[in-house]
Amino acid sequence: MSIRSDPLDELAIPDGTTVEEHDLVTDGDVIVGGQSTIEFGVRGNNVIAGERVEFGGHIEADGDCRLDMWSDVAKDVLVADDAYLGERVHIGGELKVAGDLDIGDDVDIEDGFEANGWIVIRNPMPTIVFLVVYLSQLLRIGEEEAAEQLATQLMDAQEREHQPVVVPRGARVSDDAWRVSTPATVGDDCRLHGNLRAESLTVGADTVVFGSLRAKEDVAVGEDTEIKGDVTTRAGDVRIERGAHVWGDVSAEDVHLHEHAVVEGTIRVSGELTQIRDALGPEPASAEGATEDETTADEADEAAATADTNAAEANSEADDADGGDETAPSEPDEQADAGSDETDAAEADADEADADEADADEPDSEDADDVADTDDAAESEPESESDIESREAVEESLEGVIPMAAGSGERENGHDEGAEIPDIESD
Repeated sequence: MSIRSDPLDELAIPDGTTVEEHDLVTDGDVIVGGQSTIEFGVRGNNVIAGERVEFGGHIEADGDCRLDMWSDVAKDVLVADDAYLGERVHIGGELKVAGDLDIGDDVDIEDGFEANGWIVIRNPMPTIVFLVVYLSQLLRIGEEEAAEQLATQLMDAQEREHQPVVVPRGARVSDDAWRVSTPATVGDDCRLHGNLRAESLTVGADTVVFGSLRAKEDVAVGEDTEIKGDVTTRAGDVRIERGAHVWGDVSAEDVHLHEHAVVEGTIRVSGELTQIRDALGPEPASAEGATEDETTADEADEAAATADTNAAEANSEADDADGGDETAPSEPDEQADAGSDETDAAEADADEADADEADADEPDSEDADDVADTDDAAESEPESESDIESREAVEESLEGVIPMAAGSGERENGHDEGAEIPDIESD
């Protein structure tokens, strides 16, 4: 943080802040600038108020409480740690302190006070002066590391677990309105009562405001935020994000409205009305999703390689089966020749034998066509181990189709089953 910057130049309401009944409730600290008015009570960790700050309710601090001179609290003040009260502080109720109490002159506590620690009646040193004196003393005695550590803890507000509620100087906060002359920022998941009036306004996501928003400059409404009133800017733009719901009117120079936002009232613009659309196309895959896709692709490649291997093996087995089919007719011919040696038709003429062989050639060609058709059908069918016939099955299907020599009797399908087989002399 720069030395020249003013830490109280903005109304800052952190995430999760709520206004209950008559109290402002937060998990972090509450810092109120001088000459401000808070018309309800305050509950937080550390409560720090500047000069002439007025509280309309009570104060509950889980840590320390420091009220500067001329501050006024209408009700009780309960402090879990130490309390520091400046000159002429007025408390309309009771003061209870679990730790030490530093109290200045002319302090007025109507219902008395109670402290479990040391009670020192004096004018407490202002916080800034105390820090400057403490750091200078550490540097003077050579404790540079301790001084650096203290400065880091004081200045590095980004590392805090809970950001503080900051009310700028001269602000007026009540159930009816929050009026500041500086920019205002409301965090996520907040619940506020009253109209917000600021130089510019930014409201986070999932927040409910029971009132209207009015600013001199730009106004931004976060996602899924509900505004129970109007949204108005005098010389700025209004931006309403996805899922936001405005129950009143919207008035600005330019309005940027998300397509999934809802405005119940009238939209008045002196410039342009722009509709915000979601980006088209699928969202980019995350690193985990990309890894899963790569793994799936690798598994698909392995499955394809396995399928190719199985197809190659099936083709090889099909070729073997085709070779067996071509040699199948020769074996029955040999059996027919052997049977012809045992018959009594050895005295047949050579011419009749030649005629019989000529007649036998025609069935051979038909059988070869049948085998070729069978091979073509086998190749056209899906190549898998279950669809390929074994050699024994092919031979069994061809049994009885082998051409045989016939006599003068009637033949069916190229042969006569009752004909005697002549003995054919081999060369």
